[in-house]
Amino acid sequence: MVTGMDILKGVRVLDFGRYIAGPFCGALLGDLGADVIRIEKISGSEDRYTTPVNPGHPDGEVGSTFLHLNRNKRGMTLNPKKPGAEVIKQRLIESADVVLANMPQAGLKDIGIDYAALCLIKPDIILASSTAFGAAGPFGERVGFDGVAQAMSGNLHMTGTADKPMRNFHPYVDFTTGALNTIAILAAIMHRNQTGEGQEVQGALLASALTVAGGTLIEQAITGINRVASGNRGQTAAPSDTFQTQDGWILVSAIGQPLFERWAHLMGEEHWLTDPRFASDASRGEHADMISKRMQAWTITRTTDKVVSELDQARIPCGEVLSPQQALEHPQVHAMNYLTDIEYPGVEGPYPLPRLPLEFSKIKHVKPKRPPTLSEHTDAILGELGFSSEDLASFRAQRII
Repeated sequence: MVTGMDILKGVRVLDFGRYIAGPFCGALLGDLGADVIRIEKISGSEDRYTTPVNPGHPDGEVGSTFLHLNRNKRGMTLNPKKPGAEVIKQRLIESADVVLANMPQAGLKDIGIDYAALCLIKPDIILASSTAFGAAGPFGERVGFDGVAQAMSGNLHMTGTADKPMRNFHPYVDFTTGALNTIAILAAIMHRNQTGEGQEVQGALLASALTVAGGTLIEQAITGINRVASGNRGQTAAPSDTFQTQDGWILVSAIGQPLFERWAHLMGEEHWLTDPRFASDASRGEHADMISKRMQAWTITRTTDKVVSELDQARIPCGEVLSPQQALEHPQVHAMNYLTDIEYPGVEGPYPLPRLPLEFSKIKHVKPKRPPTLSEHTDAILGELGFSSEDLASFRAQRII
C-alpha cells in the first residue's frame, strides 16, 4: 500500500508562508510527501510565537497555530534581502518545484520571489501566492487577515445578531484559502507534467470568503431579500437552532420535508404537518421562532444525553455544544483516530496534532513529523545545495542565515 508520504515524493516546496493560509497549504503538501522547507526570519517569524503554549520558556516560546500548521516540514532561516543571500536563494529556487507565499505582489518583489524573478532562475517553477484581496483592483496591495475577508463577504452581517455583527471564532477563510491553493498547486504540477510549463497560481482571502458565501450572495442578487443575522436560528429551515437542555446545549439541524416530518412525529404533534405556515423549508424558516420555542420546551425537560439519544433514534441531525476540552475528550473524536500525539522540544507533554483530514482506501496515513525548531535544518539543507561548513560560518557571521 502506498503511504501518504509517497504521493508527492521528489517535489520540493519553498514555504515562505506566514500565519495560516500559506502554512496550511504547505502542511497539506507535506502530508502528501513533498519536501517542504519553511523559510523564516533569522529571529523566527511572527507566527512562530503567536498564542504561545509555553510562555517564557528559556528555549523559546512556540505558538499553538505554529505547532498545528508546520508539521512535516524542514525549517531554515534566511534573510533574502541581505547582501550575499542571492547565491543561497538562487540554489534554493533551482532545487525547488514550488514556491509558496502569502503576501501581496509588492512583498514578493521585495524579497525577489515574484514570478518573473523566479522564472529567470527556473523557467518551469510554480509560484503559489495568496493575498487578502487578490492582485488586481483598488485593494490589490492592501494587507488583511481572515476577519477582514469575513467582514467584507457578508459573513459578519449574517453572524451574531441584527444589532451586533460577529465574526467566526475559527478562521475558516484562511483555512479555505490554504486548501484551495493546495488544489491549485496540484493542478499546476499536473499541468507541468503534461506540458513542461510552470505557472503562477493565486488565491485570495476575499475570494475564498465570497466562495463560502456564494449561495447567500446569489439569493440576495436575485431576490433582494436583505437578510439580517438571527443568532443560531436558521432562516431557511426549522428546527435549526441551538437549544438548552437540563445540563448543557445542543444544536439541531432539520432541513427538508422528511426531517421535519420526523421532528413532528417526535413531538407527537401532527398539526405541524397540516398548518400551511410550515408547509416548506422556506415557510418554516419564516416562522422558525415558533418551531424553536416548541423545541426548546421539549429539550429543557431532558438531559443532553437523553435529547441526543431521542433525536438520533428519530434520525434528526444534532450535536452537543462542546468546549474545546470536551471535544478533546469526546469518544467520537477518539474513534476517528484523527488527532496524533506529538512531542515538541520545550513543550510540556504531547499535544494533539490534527493530520490530513481525509481517508483513502489505497493510501496509508503515516504519523506526521513534528514542526521544526528555529533553524533546525539550515545546515543540512544548505549542505545538500553544496555549501561548505566554511560557507555556513560566513553566512552566519553576516547574519544571512
